[in-house]
Amino acid sequence: MTLALPTVTDETVTAWALAAADGDSEAVDSFVRALQRDVRRYVTYLADDAQAADDLTQDTFLRALTALPRFEGRSSARTWLLSIARRTVIDSLRRAACRPRTACGDDWQAAAERAQPTGLPGFDEGVALMELVDSLPGDRREAFVLTQLLGLPYAEAAELSRCPVGTVRSRVSRARTALAEWAADEPVTRHLAEPAVA
Repeated sequence: MTLALPTVTDETVTAWALAAADGDSEAVDSFVRALQRDVRRYVTYLADDAQAADDLTQDTFLRALTALPRFEGRSSARTWLLSIARRTVIDSLRRAACRPRTACGDDWQAAAERAQPTGLPGFDEGVALMELVDSLPGDRREAFVLTQLLGLPYAEAAELSRCPVGTVRSRVSRARTALAEWAADEPVTRHLAEPAVA
């Protein structure tokens, strides 16, 4: 039986991150413990691979701890860390695409194709969608990520955001509406999804 960790406010986590950047080893430990669960859930969702979640979580924290001296607290440490987690997953997917794993079997290519999920947006669409999420105003983006990507209940997201549950619901609703409008706007989506031409 695993015990649920107490909820830690963004202000506290950000303070730990700033203290850790100054070399406080206890703050480093507190920072990692407070956000490890969130990061693991987020990378599991993005990578759609529960088996790789531990490695991706570890890689995220390695990158974050290396980058901590440059963290200035312009955004919450939670948001900063989740953006590092997203880049970690993207890099992992790129590596996997460049070096596909071999399968033990007579027809490994057919087995690999059968194992691929169907009906999901492609990598380019996923990157474009995350760009759209990044374009949301901060309060809406935070509410959307906490409830729709991390899967937190609205009440817990309201506690983290220090606002009423109704406000979180409203922010998520407005974020969904904006994302739907932006995604329907083909020139914007195409511009985000297509690589730049040199």
